[in-house]
Amino acid sequence: MTFSRPGAVDLSALAQPAGAQASTRAAGAYVVDVTEQNFQADALEASMQHVVVLSLWSPRSPQSQTFNELLAKVTTSYEGRLTLAQVDVDTNPAIAQALGAQGVPLVVGLVKGQPVPLFQGTADEADVRQYFDQLLTVAEQAGLTGRAQGPAAGEAEVADDEPVDDPRFAAADAAFASGDVDAAVAEYEKLLNQHPGDTEIAERLAGVRLMGRTKDADLAAARAAAADAPDDLDAQLLVADLDISGGHVQDAFDRLIELVKRLDGDDRERVRERLLELFTVVGAGDSRVATARRALATALF
Repeated sequence: MTFSRPGAVDLSALAQPAGAQASTRAAGAYVVDVTEQNFQADALEASMQHVVVLSLWSPRSPQSQTFNELLAKVTTSYEGRLTLAQVDVDTNPAIAQALGAQGVPLVVGLVKGQPVPLFQGTADEADVRQYFDQLLTVAEQAGLTGRAQGPAAGEAEVADDEPVDDPRFAAADAAFASGDVDAAVAEYEKLLNQHPGDTEIAERLAGVRLMGRTKDADLAAARAAAADAPDDLDAQLLVADLDISGGHVQDAFDRLIELVKRLDGDDRERVRERLLELFTVVGAGDSRVATARRALATALF
């Protein structure tokens, strides 16, 4: 059985809502339909809090529709450790294109906004569970251990004692869902000022800031600009952001640590602060963060 770690797939272009709609084809707790319109909120942002599994399917493929039912059953048994986000590729082609889908069904994990390719085609229940277990292990290594907060809307009535969404995040979530990243950042910054030690707020803020910085960027153009102007700090920082978004975590850390070594003053502090923010995005539990923290300390002192 093959299993891939996060790869160089840039999902930042999907941060802007489109307008496509889809209907649920497999019911179950922790199952949602994801479109180009709500991908940002229900997939990318959700994956900053808990594991998301994307199931790309087509109504023209009975095989993929049936497979969604198995995925929904298995997902529900994990009791919120992950959610299943179903994507109809016929009505949401931008998502399929971003993920490089060559056919359906295609199953991809999302961990803190980073894609984790799982498998193409169908699999039996035992293999699906093995893939999901491996995905959860990757998530734990990245410091992502949250749970979804109950069944998907419309699948079951919420019990009185069932967890509800944290009301502190309502304004930020609404702004994020509408595609207003700047407003979402402002709301999270306001919350962090009120609760400076809250790790969840810090992680949400770091993730949304990253999406805001990369949403309109072209990776090839950014790399070319950084290569042509090694002393252009903005160009170097943008490539590091894009590397984090695309799963090239070590490349991003190495680039910024090298900058710290040769800069001083305000520029050096700016790079240090960006590194610390990217550490938050990747997660304290990721071994690459611990290694990079040590390298940063050496570069600074």
